[in-house]
Amino acid sequence: MQTSLRMLYKVVFDALWHFSEDDGWAMASHVALSALLAVFPFLIFGTTLASFLGADQFAETAVHLIFDTWPETIAKPLSDQVVQVLTIPRGGLLTISVLAAAYFASNGVEALRISLNRAYRVAETRPWYVTRLVSFGFVLGAVVVLAAISALLVAVPVALAFAERYFPLLENFLAIIANWRIYGTVLFLVVGLVVFHLGLPAGRRRLVDVLPGVLLTLALWLVGALLFAYYLSSFANYAATYAGLASIMVVLVFLYMVGAIFIIGAEFNAALMKFRVVPVKGAPAGISNPDHGADI
Repeated sequence: MQTSLRMLYKVVFDALWHFSEDDGWAMASHVALSALLAVFPFLIFGTTLASFLGADQFAETAVHLIFDTWPETIAKPLSDQVVQVLTIPRGGLLTISVLAAAYFASNGVEALRISLNRAYRVAETRPWYVTRLVSFGFVLGAVVVLAAISALLVAVPVALAFAERYFPLLENFLAIIANWRIYGTVLFLVVGLVVFHLGLPAGRRRLVDVLPGVLLTLALWLVGALLFAYYLSSFANYAATYAGLASIMVVLVFLYMVGAIFIIGAEFNAALMKFRVVPVKGAPAGISNPDHGADI
């Protein structure tokens, strides 16, 4: 027990030490601003592409899956603005504005990639055009997944009515799917974090290497969101300080906190691998694994 606590202390200390040494706070602000700049372009591009694919419920699905994990006091005004933007008709898929939206959305993914490279202590060896294509791929993948979910949510009520009549044993299962705002949001967040940790940074990692940091990120995100919502309702008065910019400042501060939590999760994974708490297949104890990069 004492040995486990001592190892946990070493892992946590190493993760937080490297977070500070890797300019984690500055990277968190970079992630926060990039995420805010990417949300609207991503939803504009996604809505346009999804409409082309026939998924007309994309906007509603995306808004719920993105903003249901935020405190309501933050999510409500921003989601209202998003819905208002998405109701503006656009000429077609391949327009300059939509392509620009895709580019700005990929900038948010690029910010995550750079912060993950630092957190996992690896140097980027891929050419810039490859990393940019990877970021575009993540944006397109997210759009396709959200479009598929929106199409599924349209089909579920029909399937539920059909099951009630012909397959009553499937009714409970489809009812769970119909309650998508709870289960879908959590599943989308977990899968998204795992995919980001596995696919974005340089080097190779296994699922077991990234799961601890993903779980830590989810736990800290939940606690942080609750504390931030309590802080806003009890102490903060951003309107008195920032006037008309209050809503934007609240969102930026929240995204800054989320960005720091996201990076700390990756730093935690890197520390676990450094101290061999997560065993590395085929690597003798005491020998560093080149796939995870050298400490910086």
